[in-house]
Amino acid sequence: MTDKLNYERVGDVAVITLDDGKANACGFAMLEAISAALDRARTDARAVALLGRPGVLSGGFDLKVINGGDAVELRRLINLGVRTLMQLYGHPQPLVVAATGHAVALGAFMLLAGDYRFGTTGDFRIGLNETAIGLRLPLFGIELARARLPAHHLTQAAIMARLHAPDEAVEAGFLDEVLAADAVRAAAIEKAQRWSSLHADALAYNKTAFRGDAIARVLGTLED
Repeated sequence: MTDKLNYERVGDVAVITLDDGKANACGFAMLEAISAALDRARTDARAVALLGRPGVLSGGFDLKVINGGDAVELRRLINLGVRTLMQLYGHPQPLVVAATGHAVALGAFMLLAGDYRFGTTGDFRIGLNETAIGLRLPLFGIELARARLPAHHLTQAAIMARLHAPDEAVEAGFLDEVLAADAVRAAAIEKAQRWSSLHADALAYNKTAFRGDAIARVLGTLED
Protein backbone atom coordinates (compact mmCIF):
# COMPACT_ATOMS: atom_id res chain seq x y z
CA MET A 1 0.00 0.00 0.00
CA THR A 2 1.22 3.48 -0.89
CA ASP A 3 -0.58 6.80 -0.51
CA LYS A 4 -1.50 6.49 -4.21
CA LEU A 5 -2.66 2.90 -4.63
CA ASN A 6 -3.33 -0.37 -2.89
CA TYR A 7 -1.87 -3.66 -4.11
CA GLU A 8 -3.29 -6.97 -2.96
CA ARG A 9 -3.30 -10.55 -4.18
CA VAL A 10 -6.70 -12.24 -4.59
CA GLY A 11 -6.25 -15.78 -5.83
CA ASP A 12 -4.04 -15.54 -8.89
CA VAL A 13 -4.98 -11.88 -9.47
CA ALA A 14 -3.01 -8.78 -8.53
CA VAL A 15 -5.67 -6.21 -7.62
CA ILE A 16 -4.35 -2.66 -8.04
CA THR A 17 -6.70 0.02 -6.70
CA LEU A 18 -5.81 3.63 -7.47
CA ASP A 19 -6.77 5.91 -4.60
CA ASP A 20 -5.17 9.26 -3.81
CA GLY A 21 -8.29 10.37 -1.95
CA LYS A 22 -9.20 12.81 -4.73
CA ALA A 23 -9.36 12.51 -8.54
CA ASN A 24 -6.53 9.97 -8.93
CA ALA A 25 -4.49 12.56 -10.79
CA CYS A 26 -1.50 11.01 -12.51
CA GLY A 27 1.55 12.80 -11.20
CA PHE A 28 5.00 11.35 -10.78
CA ALA A 29 4.20 9.37 -7.62
CA MET A 30 0.99 7.83 -9.01
CA LEU A 31 2.58 6.80 -12.31
CA GLU A 32 5.65 5.36 -10.60
CA ALA A 33 3.40 3.42 -8.20
CA ILE A 34 1.38 1.96 -11.09
CA SER A 35 4.55 0.92 -12.90
CA ALA A 36 6.00 -0.71 -9.78
CA ALA A 37 2.73 -2.56 -9.12
CA LEU A 38 2.71 -3.96 -12.66
CA ASP A 39 6.32 -5.10 -12.26
CA ARG A 40 5.41 -6.81 -8.99
CA ALA A 41 2.43 -8.55 -10.61
CA ARG A 42 4.64 -10.17 -13.24
CA THR A 43 6.20 -12.42 -10.61
CA ASP A 44 3.50 -12.35 -7.93
CA ALA A 45 0.35 -13.14 -9.95
CA ARG A 46 -1.03 -14.47 -13.24
CA ALA A 47 -3.46 -11.65 -14.06
CA VAL A 48 -4.16 -8.04 -13.07
CA ALA A 49 -7.30 -6.08 -12.19
CA LEU A 50 -6.80 -2.30 -12.17
CA LEU A 51 -9.54 -0.24 -10.51
CA GLY A 52 -10.13 3.31 -9.39
CA ARG A 53 -11.59 4.72 -6.19
CA PRO A 54 -15.37 5.25 -5.88
CA GLY A 55 -16.41 7.82 -8.47
CA VAL A 56 -13.27 7.97 -10.59
CA LEU A 57 -10.69 5.83 -12.32
CA SER A 58 -8.50 8.83 -13.15
CA GLY A 59 -9.08 12.40 -14.20
CA GLY A 60 -5.82 12.60 -16.15
CA PHE A 61 -2.38 14.08 -15.65
CA ASP A 62 -1.63 16.18 -12.58
CA LEU A 63 -2.72 19.71 -13.51
CA LYS A 64 -0.23 21.24 -11.07
CA VAL A 65 2.55 20.02 -13.37
CA ILE A 66 0.63 20.57 -16.63
CA ASN A 67 -0.05 24.22 -15.74
CA GLY A 68 3.06 24.79 -13.64
CA GLY A 69 5.15 26.46 -16.34
CA ASP A 70 8.19 24.19 -15.92
CA ALA A 71 8.83 22.74 -19.38
CA VAL A 72 11.41 20.23 -18.14
CA GLU A 73 9.10 18.83 -15.46
CA LEU A 74 6.20 18.74 -17.90
CA ARG A 75 8.22 16.77 -20.44
CA ARG A 76 9.38 14.40 -17.74
CA LEU A 77 5.81 13.79 -16.57
CA ILE A 78 4.50 13.22 -20.10
CA ASN A 79 7.33 10.77 -20.83
CA LEU A 80 6.60 8.87 -17.63
CA GLY A 81 2.89 8.79 -18.46
CA VAL A 82 3.55 7.45 -21.95
CA ARG A 83 5.88 4.75 -20.63
CA THR A 84 3.34 3.71 -18.00
CA LEU A 85 0.49 3.53 -20.50
CA MET A 86 2.59 1.46 -22.89
CA GLN A 87 3.51 -0.76 -19.94
CA LEU A 88 -0.21 -1.28 -19.35
CA TYR A 89 -0.92 -1.90 -23.04
CA GLY A 90 1.89 -4.42 -23.36
CA HIS A 91 1.56 -6.06 -19.94
CA PRO A 92 2.21 -9.78 -20.58
CA GLN A 93 -0.64 -10.96 -18.35
CA PRO A 94 -4.41 -10.50 -18.69
CA LEU A 95 -5.30 -6.94 -17.69
CA VAL A 96 -8.84 -6.03 -16.63
CA VAL A 97 -9.49 -2.31 -16.06
CA ALA A 98 -12.53 -1.03 -14.17
CA ALA A 99 -13.75 2.55 -14.44
CA THR A 100 -15.34 3.04 -11.04
CA GLY A 101 -16.72 6.39 -12.17
CA HIS A 102 -15.26 9.10 -14.39
CA ALA A 103 -12.45 8.19 -16.79
CA VAL A 104 -11.32 11.20 -18.81
CA ALA A 105 -8.14 11.85 -20.80
CA LEU A 106 -5.43 9.63 -19.29
CA GLY A 107 -8.12 7.70 -17.42
CA ALA A 108 -9.81 6.87 -20.72
CA PHE A 109 -6.46 5.81 -22.20
CA MET A 110 -6.05 3.40 -19.28
CA LEU A 111 -9.32 1.80 -20.40
CA LEU A 112 -8.10 1.58 -23.98
CA ALA A 113 -4.95 -0.18 -22.75
CA GLY A 114 -6.90 -2.91 -20.95
CA ASP A 115 -7.89 -6.32 -22.30
CA TYR A 116 -11.39 -6.07 -20.81
CA ARG A 117 -13.01 -2.90 -19.48
CA PHE A 118 -15.81 -2.54 -16.92
CA GLY A 119 -17.73 0.64 -16.26
CA THR A 120 -20.02 1.75 -13.44
CA THR A 121 -23.61 2.89 -13.76
CA GLY A 122 -24.19 6.49 -12.74
CA ASP A 123 -23.78 10.07 -13.88
CA PHE A 124 -20.21 9.62 -15.08
CA ARG A 125 -18.30 10.66 -18.18
CA ILE A 126 -15.77 8.67 -20.14
CA GLY A 127 -13.71 9.85 -23.08
CA LEU A 128 -10.99 11.98 -24.59
CA ASN A 129 -11.39 15.71 -23.95
CA GLU A 130 -8.08 16.86 -25.43
CA THR A 131 -9.56 18.86 -28.33
CA ALA A 132 -11.98 20.60 -25.97
CA ILE A 133 -9.17 21.81 -23.71
CA GLY A 134 -6.80 22.80 -26.52
CA LEU A 135 -4.41 19.84 -26.50
CA ARG A 136 -3.08 17.84 -29.41
CA LEU A 137 -3.50 14.10 -29.12
CA PRO A 138 -0.06 12.53 -28.70
CA LEU A 139 1.02 9.50 -30.71
CA PHE A 140 0.23 7.09 -27.87
CA GLY A 141 -3.33 8.38 -27.82
CA ILE A 142 -3.73 8.07 -31.56
CA GLU A 143 -2.39 4.50 -31.51
CA LEU A 144 -4.66 3.43 -28.65
CA ALA A 145 -7.74 5.09 -30.14
CA ARG A 146 -7.17 3.52 -33.55
CA ALA A 147 -6.58 0.10 -32.01
CA ARG A 148 -9.57 0.01 -29.64
CA LEU A 149 -12.29 2.36 -30.91
CA PRO A 150 -14.59 1.40 -33.80
CA ALA A 151 -13.76 3.37 -36.94
CA HIS A 152 -17.20 4.99 -37.09
CA HIS A 153 -16.72 6.43 -33.58
CA LEU A 154 -13.18 7.76 -34.01
CA THR A 155 -14.13 11.22 -35.25
CA GLN A 156 -16.62 11.96 -32.46
CA ALA A 157 -14.61 10.29 -29.68
CA ALA A 158 -11.04 11.22 -30.53
CA ILE A 159 -11.27 14.39 -32.62
CA MET A 160 -14.49 16.09 -31.52
CA ALA A 161 -13.91 15.35 -27.78
CA ARG A 162 -17.29 13.74 -27.14
CA LEU A 163 -17.62 12.45 -23.58
CA HIS A 164 -19.83 9.42 -23.07
CA ALA A 165 -22.11 8.16 -20.36
CA PRO A 166 -21.11 4.63 -19.31
CA ASP A 167 -23.70 2.87 -21.47
CA GLU A 168 -22.71 5.00 -24.47
CA ALA A 169 -19.05 4.21 -23.80
CA VAL A 170 -19.69 0.53 -24.56
CA GLU A 171 -20.81 1.25 -28.11
CA ALA A 172 -18.02 3.82 -28.53
CA GLY A 173 -15.40 1.21 -27.61
CA PHE A 174 -14.12 2.48 -24.26
CA LEU A 175 -15.92 -0.20 -22.23
CA ASP A 176 -16.98 -3.81 -22.68
CA GLU A 177 -19.56 -3.99 -19.89
CA VAL A 178 -21.32 -1.72 -17.39
CA LEU A 179 -22.37 -2.91 -13.92
CA ALA A 180 -23.69 -1.42 -10.71
CA ALA A 181 -21.01 0.17 -8.56
CA ASP A 182 -21.20 -2.53 -5.88
CA ALA A 183 -20.63 -5.29 -8.46
CA VAL A 184 -17.68 -3.94 -10.44
CA ARG A 185 -14.80 -4.96 -8.18
CA ALA A 186 -15.92 -8.57 -7.86
CA ALA A 187 -16.63 -8.82 -11.58
CA ALA A 188 -13.20 -7.43 -12.50
CA ILE A 189 -11.43 -9.87 -10.20
CA GLU A 190 -13.55 -12.77 -11.46
CA LYS A 191 -12.80 -11.95 -15.10
CA ALA A 192 -9.07 -11.66 -14.39
CA GLN A 193 -9.10 -14.91 -12.39
CA ARG A 194 -10.84 -16.73 -15.25
CA TRP A 195 -8.22 -15.50 -17.70
CA SER A 196 -5.36 -16.38 -15.36
CA SER A 197 -5.62 -19.99 -16.56
CA LEU A 198 -4.62 -19.04 -20.10
CA HIS A 199 -1.20 -20.23 -21.26
CA ALA A 200 1.09 -17.49 -19.96
CA ASP A 201 3.83 -17.70 -22.59
CA ALA A 202 1.38 -17.86 -25.49
CA LEU A 203 -0.63 -14.92 -24.15
CA ALA A 204 2.48 -12.78 -23.72
CA TYR A 205 3.74 -13.65 -27.20
CA ASN A 206 0.41 -13.00 -28.90
CA LYS A 207 -0.13 -9.70 -27.10
CA THR A 208 3.31 -8.54 -28.23
CA ALA A 209 2.65 -9.77 -31.76
CA PHE A 210 -0.40 -7.54 -32.06
CA ARG A 211 0.74 -4.55 -29.99
CA GLY A 212 4.54 -4.58 -30.02
CA ASP A 213 5.02 -2.52 -33.19
CA ALA A 214 2.71 0.24 -31.97
CA ILE A 215 4.41 0.28 -28.56
CA ALA A 216 7.83 0.52 -30.18
CA ARG A 217 6.67 3.43 -32.38
CA VAL A 218 5.37 5.31 -29.37
CA LEU A 219 8.40 4.71 -27.16
CA GLY A 220 10.68 5.63 -30.03
CA THR A 221 9.36 9.20 -29.98
CA LEU A 222 10.30 9.87 -26.35
CA GLU A 223 13.17 12.13 -25.47
CA ASP A 224 15.82 10.93 -23.04
